[in-house]
Amino acid sequence: MNTAAPITAPVDGPVRRLLRTLPPTTRGHTVAVIGEFVGTISFLFFAFAGTQVANISSNTNTGTTVITQVAQKNPSELLYISLCFGFSLAVNAWVFFRISGGLFNPAVTVGMVLIGAISLVRGILLFVIQIVAGIVAAYIVQALFQGELAVSTTLGGGTTIAQGVIIEMILTAQLVFTIFMLAAEKHQGNFIAPVGIGLSLFIAELVGVFWTGGSLNPARSFGPAVASHTFYTTQWIYWVGPICGSLFALLLYKLIKALEYESANRDPELGPSAGNMKKLLNGNGNVHGNGNGNGNGRVLSPVG
Repeated sequence: MNTAAPITAPVDGPVRRLLRTLPPTTRGHTVAVIGEFVGTISFLFFAFAGTQVANISSNTNTGTTVITQVAQKNPSELLYISLCFGFSLAVNAWVFFRISGGLFNPAVTVGMVLIGAISLVRGILLFVIQIVAGIVAAYIVQALFQGELAVSTTLGGGTTIAQGVIIEMILTAQLVFTIFMLAAEKHQGNFIAPVGIGLSLFIAELVGVFWTGGSLNPARSFGPAVASHTFYTTQWIYWVGPICGSLFALLLYKLIKALEYESANRDPELGPSAGNMKKLLNGNGNVHGNGNGNGNGRVLSPVG
């Protein structure tokens, strides 16, 4: 006996009717902006909240707290903060990648516009809403948890300004290049790209948290600065460094595309022992029917 609940059609409510009155492009931008706003808040809320937990009773200078006193390493604290950012990005990118692309980062948005993954108009809208969402997330954490907001990014461990810019650039380049290859490039593993992207941020934070606060994201640094009314003279580092990193990732991406990297390793996602998988997939990446379906399955792209 089949006890499964019947599938019902979506309710044709006022919001749905309103969206249908908009031109398709405008409707797409609207949905993407809403998704990116909610997704960026969710990503940064959990990342900020975890950082607040790590920093609120600590006097260790990790570069992510405004109440530091002693410049010494605390690996457990650095690991905790890194895990919060990496896991929060992985989960929220996986949730929102079919809605807005799950970018959550103005530097990533710049890169995606420059490689043509999203339009200039969409990029501008997402860039702005990511900054706003970063501010909202910081205010929420400030309102919910006791103590001074301790998630600001500052240079730590004696890091110079030049070093800070370069560190932020390198770490952001690694993250953005990961996104280009796992999400922007179409392949059979697109659906699991958020996991790799989250791990990419995790390893970047392991390096960056102590030295620069591990921003890699202008919205991540600007939001707490607004909420705490504390703008350090180094705030510009967290704009210039990540955006330069995105441009560096763009150059590397363009280089390997020009070299036709696909020809160096045919069907890398299948591998030599996955011959049976080729029988299940046609040339368009669609799953062949097995008698129980129509064979119209397709790989979902996390960048929309």
